[in-house]
Amino acid sequence: MTIIYQYRVATTSLGGFLKLLRAWRGSVYKLLYKELIIFISLYALVSMVYRLALAPPQKRQFESLVVDLRSVSTSIPISFVLGFYVTVIVQRWWDQFTNVPWPDRTLFVMCTYLHGTDDRDRIIRRTVARYGRIA
Repeated sequence: MTIIYQYRVATTSLGGFLKLLRAWRGSVYKLLYKELIIFISLYALVSMVYRLALAPPQKRQFESLVVDLRSVSTSIPISFVLGFYVTVIVQRWWDQFTNVPWPDRTLFVMCTYLHGTDDRDRIIRRTVARYGRIA
């Protein structure tokens, strides 16, 4: 659903940007609050288990697991992930661009068969070109 904020932005005051961020409909907060609640809940659960339920040897084992996972997370370079993302986005854009119907071929064929120079032929060519652009 598209939310229009043009009037709010045009008539903004000093704290208008903060008011715009607090708007709930169509906001980033509305989009991400479920994932944020899940993340915070899981983080709190792991923290409580680590602090209250684990014995010192288990804590050391957990800390070594964290160190191992940190080394694995840095083994995939961010430039590779970013390059993959950019490739996917450019491919989507290119697919949309190639699916746009271009009226050039139709206009070339029309000019082949309507090659007159009088006003009637010129008006027909312009009208077909306009309809081709709209379609």
